[in-house]
Amino acid sequence: MRYFIELSYRGTEYHGWQTQANGVSVQVTLEAALTQRIGTPIYVMGSGRTDAGVHARQQFAHFDIDEPLNLTDTFIYSLNCILPSDIAIHAIFPVSDKDHARFSAVSRYYQYHITRQKNAFQTGLTYHFRPLLNVALMNEACQILLQHTNFQSFSKARANVTHFHCRLDFAYWERINDDLLTFHIKANRFLWGMVRTIVGTMVEIGQERMSLDRFEQIILARDRTVAGRAAPANGLYLVEVGYPAEVMVARGSGHKA
Repeated sequence: MRYFIELSYRGTEYHGWQTQANGVSVQVTLEAALTQRIGTPIYVMGSGRTDAGVHARQQFAHFDIDEPLNLTDTFIYSLNCILPSDIAIHAIFPVSDKDHARFSAVSRYYQYHITRQKNAFQTGLTYHFRPLLNVALMNEACQILLQHTNFQSFSKARANVTHFHCRLDFAYWERINDDLLTFHIKANRFLWGMVRTIVGTMVEIGQERMSLDRFEQIILARDRTVAGRAAPANGLYLVEVGYPAEVMVARGSGHKA
């Protein structure tokens, strides 16, 4: 039997999603809770590997088990009691053994949050950046971004991938109020460090320290060393993972926290 888990987490205290030799990860924490509750070793596969300090409002993972689980609201509640307060399971539901949390996903949607004012209640959850940014210019850069598919210049140099092509569905900046600025980006896949490097480069554009022509030259160079530095992890959120309808059919009737 294969099950999907829908969960969210605050990534501040974790060394990313994936199991790490040098720190606690979301994956290993989730596996420990499932193993304790079910009574047999459980290993999970996530839809993607968020970096250290990155948050997820919606993340999916799957695990396999020999016998069907007796899924009830109480079962999920008990798992959440085992998990630390910064990880929450929202639903568990059965899927086909061909469905895969990572490879069946058809889209990922990220947001990046920048605040101009220091906020004691948002520490670790937004990027505090004081300079006023030219949002109109940054949105012009987004239109350039949408014309391309190869984003090697925004990928970490040691990324272990076979290609650097991603299909972007949208990319835009939104000023929520005088304090909060949010970057929205959705694609079929993302490269390691891609969103944070795009944000870091666009912040240069927003300060009018980089021209739009230079931005396009960076994309065409396919060279990470010419792009801006990556924005801090704490402002980045995975907010939605998309799957074909047939994968999610059991989610609506499944048990939730």
